Order: sequence, then structure tokens, then C-alpha cells
Amino acid sequence: AVVSTQSTGKITQRIAVGDHNGVLTCFQMKRSETVVDFKTLPGPRIERLELGGAVGSLQEKIFISSGSEVRGFTKRGKQFLMFETNLSDTIKSMFVSGPDLHITGQYIYNMYHNCQDTHFYLSCDKINDMIGIPGSGKEIFPVLGCQDRVLRVLSGSELLYEAEVPGSPETLALFDVMSGFGHNNLIYGTRDGIIGLCTVNKDNPCHRWEIANSNNLGGITAIETYDINNDGVSELIIARDDGTVEVYSISEGQPKLITSKNVSESVTSIGAGLITSLSQPDVVLATYPGHVISLTSEVKSHVAQNIISPSARSKLDDLKKDIEDLKRQVLTEREKYQKSAGSDSAISAVVKFHVNDKFTLNPVDANYLLSIEIQMPIENVLLQCDVPIDLLDVERNSAVVSHSACDPEDKNYLLATYRCQANTTRLDVKVRSIEGQYGTLQVYITPRIQPKTCQLRQYQIKPLSLHRRTHIIDGERPMNSLKLTGNFSLGEVHSWIGYCIPEVPDKCPSGDTITMFFQSTFLDTQLECNYKQGSVEFRSDNISTISILKDVITKLATQRKIAVNITYELCDESIPHSLRLIHPKLDEQLLLAKKVQLIDALKELAMHEPNLDFLSPEYKDIVQNAEQLQAAFKMQPCHLERLYGMITDLYIDKFKFKGLNVKSKVPMLLEVLDNYELETLIDFFEISAV
Repeated sequence: AVVSTQSTGKITQRIAVGDHNGVLTCFQMKRSETVVDFKTLPGPRIERLELGGAVGSLQEKIFISSGSEVRGFTKRGKQFLMFETNLSDTIKSMFVSGPDLHITGQYIYNMYHNCQDTHFYLSCDKINDMIGIPGSGKEIFPVLGCQDRVLRVLSGSELLYEAEVPGSPETLALFDVMSGFGHNNLIYGTRDGIIGLCTVNKDNPCHRWEIANSNNLGGITAIETYDINNDGVSELIIARDDGTVEVYSISEGQPKLITSKNVSESVTSIGAGLITSLSQPDVVLATYPGHVISLTSEVKSHVAQNIISPSARSKLDDLKKDIEDLKRQVLTEREKYQKSAGSDSAISAVVKFHVNDKFTLNPVDANYLLSIEIQMPIENVLLQCDVPIDLLDVERNSAVVSHSACDPEDKNYLLATYRCQANTTRLDVKVRSIEGQYGTLQVYITPRIQPKTCQLRQYQIKPLSLHRRTHIIDGERPMNSLKLTGNFSLGEVHSWIGYCIPEVPDKCPSGDTITMFFQSTFLDTQLECNYKQGSVEFRSDNISTISILKDVITKLATQRKIAVNITYELCDESIPHSLRLIHPKLDEQLLLAKKVQLIDALKELAMHEPNLDFLSPEYKDIVQNAEQLQAAFKMQPCHLERLYGMITDLYIDKFKFKGLNVKSKVPMLLEVLDNYELETLIDFFEISAV
């Protein structure tokens, strides 16, 4: 983590950094040189770093958390606090306000007043971040950003209300008074890259604005507000896990992007202040590989950049000499290792390394983004999966991929290796899954170190992998229902639902009856789950969703030797409804495929005809946008086959519930799709089983 301590106006501000080795370092810049004020000894990994101090004064005291312990340091490095919270979890987030310490674990929130346990709250889903909103007087309202797309606002140990947000909030920050808003505004950043501003009152929230992730950038990892351009109004600074840093101005209450930069490393924390100059603020980033980067908007002349003082040149020569000495030492030690490795008495030690990985569903294109990042260069990454999935290109990915032949009969559908270029520490891969096909994606990560070692990461591909949590559904849609009853507990049925659908909390929510809503990111269909002890009911406007749940949950219950009674009600209107939801995507892909097929012929015609005025406007458009059309077609491989498969599954599932096997009529369905018209397809679904 990195934060900038307050400036007195005479000297530049200090930077405090906590690392994975448990070392807290505080330094500042003097005459373009780094001067370390203090550095602590190594210890347990530092999970969180925050500033604190007396209310209304400069926040210059540094608080760090490691495991369940909180320590406090002055800006000079003197330790004044060591407090063991006895929390069963590792402290994930922390907020300090005068004598009050607010901390959270995975599910638990605690508040300590003068190190005495004062308030406690147990969340029904994982807590990603926490911030304190100032109230009247000394009152603080803690706000928990939870995994289930909810901001929970507390007063003491009581829940005041819940505010729904469009994604899982990963980080929260206060929007300061200089921004032109009040003191009770918070900014949230979600895992799928959405930014929003919400006013938090004691009674209810007010959503002011929201910035969608239209460019498919990374998730939000850090938020800061600071007056970067010295105009008296704070700008909004956003950091993402793909290394993108964005600066927004707030004009007339709405955000506007000023500038952005990508540092090619996942940003873990961000700060701003007078770091290298007393006149121009800087933005300071801490990245996952361990770099601290300063960005400035100050324009420096090229002449000044090329002038090196004698003292700086001398230091530069000393650094070059030190680097050469280190290179010679590395070569010497490597030769010693090679000689000792061949002896019978040699003992090989496995090198441990930490992996920063994410496997998140992108709701825009209904694909999963697998991000792998380590603190050393990656040599290769091997992916193996026991269910059919597609790997898609990512623009910023420079690795070379090779596919190996697989035997599906051995439950091996994918074996691919990504070979990374030198000094690559991050790899992004897009994964496209098929609902109904569920299994495990295994990823073997091999760094470029000696001796060779790798780490295994496993990611579950769930039966309804393209669904995500939502808070409301359209009650006017035609819904099919599936009800299962039997001698099973609430915890068992909750685990079954968590096995089938993403974003279900590991911990079963409290209450006798639980209701959850989900939405398909691909088809926009919806799913409602109502369950209690001995009974669970699913309602969806997609018959295939009901069919998948029926098959998977029946299998899970059979494995546990639990007898279940199954009843269902089908709505015939849901079939045309589902086909109409598929229609825009299918029509777009068919039109795109048709245009791409015509490109070569039209290009050949253009080579022989200097004037193409005789072509229709449609054909002229194809010639002019040939590269864009081919790029769009390349970005969506097997997309048409995917839609055909969904329609085929819908057709088979409809009649499976009626006890009819219509697989023999699938070729007739494909003929209808080859000459696609929506009404003809709907008629085929209605009359084909007669």
C-alpha cells in the first residue's frame, strides 16, 4: 500500500509503503534522490496501510495491519501502538478516526475505541472493503462493500440499510469537500471496472452518477481524490488491475476523462501529493511486482533533461559499476549451483512465489478474464480443462500460444501453452464457457527461475457459468418453474446452488427462507431461487436454465443419497420469448458472416475496376470497412456455433420435459437456421413435435 503523508508547505510529502515481506518503509524525495526516513524489520505480510491521527488534525500517524495485529508508527518511525485484535480472520480493511479503529475480516466488522472492543457486525457475504462516512459531530457511519453487490451502511453494531450497486465493490473512497460535493459522498469501484458516486445519508442512499467500463478495462483496485491541476477542485484518480491509471475531472457534477496511462503492472494502491515538487502535484502508484512509480503532469524541457550535474554523473557511474559487480556475482553463484546440482548429496529447494490471479466474468461480452501475475518473469503458462471451452485473444497479450491434441474420451478437452516473452510478469487470457458444461480449469504457472518449479491454480467452470447476481428481475416475463422437495437441510440446498451458479456466498445467509436473483450475461434471461429447509423452487424464462439445474441438482442429491421429489410447470410463451432474446445476436452474426464471405470477391473486383460507383451502398460499405469486419469476425470465433448450440439445447429441453426425444429432428432445425427467419423458427418449435 502507498499513501502520502500531509505536507507542511515547506518540504515535499513522505511516502509510506508496506510490502509482502512485512517491511514498512517511509521515504521522501530530495533533489531528485530518494531519502529513506525509516524502515522496519521484516515480519508478517502487511495487508493494509492507513493514515490516522486526532480528529481535525493532520493525519500523519501510520497504521499497518498484519494478520490480526495492528501497529502504529509516527512519521519519524517510532512505534507507539501494538494491538492484537484477536480476530479469527486476517484483517482485510481498516479505517482510523481519532481513538476509533474500524477493521474487517472476511465476514466480520469490529470497532475498537481506545483498543476496547465496542461494536461488532456479521455480514452475510464477504466484505471486500470498508470506509467510514463522517456524520454529525464525531459520529462515523461505517460502509461495507460486500461481494453480493451491496453497500451495507452501519451505525454502531446495527445495519441501517443496504444500497445496491451494479457490481461487486472492490474498493471504496471518500469524495472530499473540495470536489464540490458534501462530506458524506463515497466513490466505489467494482471488480468489473465500474465506477460510481453515492451519497450516504442516515436514512437512504442517493446514486449520483456511474461510469461504465465500455472499453473492457480491468477491475478497480484503488481510488484517490486530489487537486492535480491546482484549480481548487479535486480530480478523481482511478487505478485498475491491468495497470491503467485514469484521471477524471468533475464538471457540472459529471465525470469527464482528462487523461489515462498504462504502467503494464497491476496497481495495488495509489496516492497523490507534493512528492517531487512543491508546485506540481504527483500521482504515486504501488504495483504488485513491488515498484513505486510517480506520475506528474509537469512539463520539463528537453534541454534540462539532458543536463546531468557532476555529482549525479558520479552516482550514475557508481550505480553502473555496482550493476556490473552484481552480474559477475550472479554468474559465479550460477556456476556453483550447476556444479553442486549434479552431485549425489545435492538437495533441491523449491522456490516459493506468490501468484496474483483473478478469474472474473465480464458482463459486457459474457466471457471470463483469467489474469495471472507474479513478481518475477513468467516462462510459460499451461492450461488444461476437462470441459469444452474456447480461448480468445487479448490485445495486450504478447505471449505465443500452442494447442496440443486432446482426447475428449479421457475428459481432456483443452491443453494449451502460453510462452511468454522476456520480462513478462502478467498474462491475460479470455475464456468462453458453455452453460451446461461444467468442470475444472487447471492452470500451471512456471516462472523463469532456477530450479524449475511451477504452481497449480484451479478454477471452477460452473453449470450456469454465464449467470451473475442481480437484485431485481422483471416479473412480467413468462416464467417456467422447477420445485424440488425432500429431506435436505438449508445448508445442503445452499451448497447445491453455490455449486451451480457463480456469486453465491460460501456462507449460508441467515433466515428461514432465502431468495436470490440472477441474470444471464449472454442472453439476458433471468433466474429466481427461493429455498428453505426441505424445499427449493427455481423460476426462469429460459427452459434450458431449468433443465440444467434439474440435471445437476438431481445428480448432487443422488451422490448424497437424498431422495428428492421433482415437480415443474412450463410456460409455452417462454420459448418464443427466449428466441426473441437470441434473435438480435443471431441476426448480427449471420449478417457479419455474410459480409466477411463477400470481402475477397469484392476486393478482387476492386483490383480490376478503378471506379466502384456501380456497386450498391451495402457493398461499398463492405469494401471500405473490410479490415474492421474481419477483425470483428476474428474476435468472435465460434460465436455462430455457440448460438446454434443454445437454440438446439432449447429445442431439445422443451420436449425433454414433455417426455419426447427430438434429437433425430435436430438436422431439420439446422436447415431452418441456415435459412434463418425468426417467425419460421418459432413455427418450427411449435409444430415439429406433432
